[in-house]
Amino acid sequence: MAALAALVVLALFALGYRFYARYVGRRVFGDDERVAMPSETRADGRDFVATDRHILFGHHFTSIAGAAPIVGPCVAAYWGWLPALVWVCLGTIFLGAVHDFGALVTSAREGGRSIGDVAAQVLGPRARILFLCFVLVLVWLVLAVFAMVIAGLFVSEPASVLPVQAEIPMAMVAGWLIHRRKIRPLLPSLVVLVALYTLVWVGTLAPFDLPALTGCEPAAAKRAWIAFLFVYAAFASLLPVWLLLQPRDFVNSHQLFVGLAALFLGLFVAWPAFDAPAVRLGGDDAPSIVPLLFVTVACGAISGFHGLVSSGTTSKQLGHLRDARFVGYGAMLGEGTLALASTLAAVSGIALVGACTLPAQGAVADLSWATYYDRWAHAGANQASAFVLGGGAFLEQLGLPTTLARTVMAVLVISFAATTLDTAARIQRFIVTELGEAVGAKALTRPLVATAIALLPAVALALGQTTDPSGQSRELGWVLWPLFGASNQLLAALSLVVMALYFAVRRRPVLPLVIPMVVVTIASVLALLEKLRQFLREESWGLATFAAALLALTLWMLALAARATRRPGT
Repeated sequence: MAALAALVVLALFALGYRFYARYVGRRVFGDDERVAMPSETRADGRDFVATDRHILFGHHFTSIAGAAPIVGPCVAAYWGWLPALVWVCLGTIFLGAVHDFGALVTSAREGGRSIGDVAAQVLGPRARILFLCFVLVLVWLVLAVFAMVIAGLFVSEPASVLPVQAEIPMAMVAGWLIHRRKIRPLLPSLVVLVALYTLVWVGTLAPFDLPALTGCEPAAAKRAWIAFLFVYAAFASLLPVWLLLQPRDFVNSHQLFVGLAALFLGLFVAWPAFDAPAVRLGGDDAPSIVPLLFVTVACGAISGFHGLVSSGTTSKQLGHLRDARFVGYGAMLGEGTLALASTLAAVSGIALVGACTLPAQGAVADLSWATYYDRWAHAGANQASAFVLGGGAFLEQLGLPTTLARTVMAVLVISFAATTLDTAARIQRFIVTELGEAVGAKALTRPLVATAIALLPAVALALGQTTDPSGQSRELGWVLWPLFGASNQLLAALSLVVMALYFAVRRRPVLPLVIPMVVVTIASVLALLEKLRQFLREESWGLATFAAALLALTLWMLALAARATRRPGT
């Protein structure tokens, strides 16, 4: 039954690309027109670099396919298998892929400007500053939490450290060979991929366990890894895109294709039944399925962060406008496929798992969906464990040993979280630069200054500690993370507003943008209101203030958009 559901969703994805993407591309975005690309008109050899569409697809795909489309569906599986699968399928085809595709085309048409910068053109200069401030806060949170996720996996899965770290210099060598020696990219990327999987096996034999090697506590080891990751992100964001970002993302895209192919092959070999009910409503500590399902699945269906990638780094490397459909719409279908695999691992794969250890529940003798999702709090605290364990169980159906299978899954998660970390750091540098231009602060346009401002607040969020309402000490980033889903969806809604107005002025049919905008706005505003009520009940005044500020900012920008629709020519 689970395998049959996978086939249906994958077939719908293929039909969506074949028909709906073509319709939206030609009728709304005009992707068949000849437009000068910023990768040529503003070529600088560092950020604006015309790139082969397959390499660019790899960059875009792995930049948007971070931990969120894995963690979100794993948590949303609490409500059963049907709601998550339906939203991943329909949300990806009609909302997320259209949003990503549109943001890429809009930015490419406007010289590589970000969606926040384009907002000034359609909503007015005040909206530009509001939008950029909204984005700054969101990306700081993304940087902090992704660094925490990677650091936590390095500590809990020490076998993953060697392959992940070794991939960096190998990718740089591949980038030099491709860009300087003009070697076709497929061969060096496949060599690095084979070396990566070899090192996964070596890592299981000789894990790099920092607490065991240094005698420090796991919490101290995690903080050390966080510091290392931000130093790395700073350097990576300043290097030319061809040296590290492009080749690493290209290798990781192959890793994802291999990993997803192996996961689905294992699924078809096992042909498991759903271990979860179709729909589960209620629960002692569970929030309402509507609207929380939409913001919990988050990037697995639609994500505002994807628009930042489309208009932040990808548009600056796009060689031809006609490639935007393959890169923008196609990569989101790839992310939907990852979310599909994550959901199936959570609702059927974990039934194949025997003894294991869960972050929230400790040692378990025989895992099942009912055990993993006994409480909403456990579902949230276990995060991506369902994907690692359930996906590992699918790989075991192909003959892989348990330890190796789980290490492969952990490396998969870390690789894409790390890629998103790289891209988010570079995007945040662009956003700081644009904000400096908007307010006339020239110092903010300097790369080193912009990089420092892009990363230091995220470091504070990742390393900072606070006390929750129960009196327990918690990492500041995780305390703020519940607001990510709603704020990320709000960013997607605001981006769709900007795109709808942008193409409406050009007399294009914008219903494919307006309908997703309305759906996402309603869902995210309701989710934010529910979070605000929760924070007020718990007397979490800081979180309540933050949620209220996000809500007020959103309503302000929607008011600016409503006023913009009354302008002549709109």
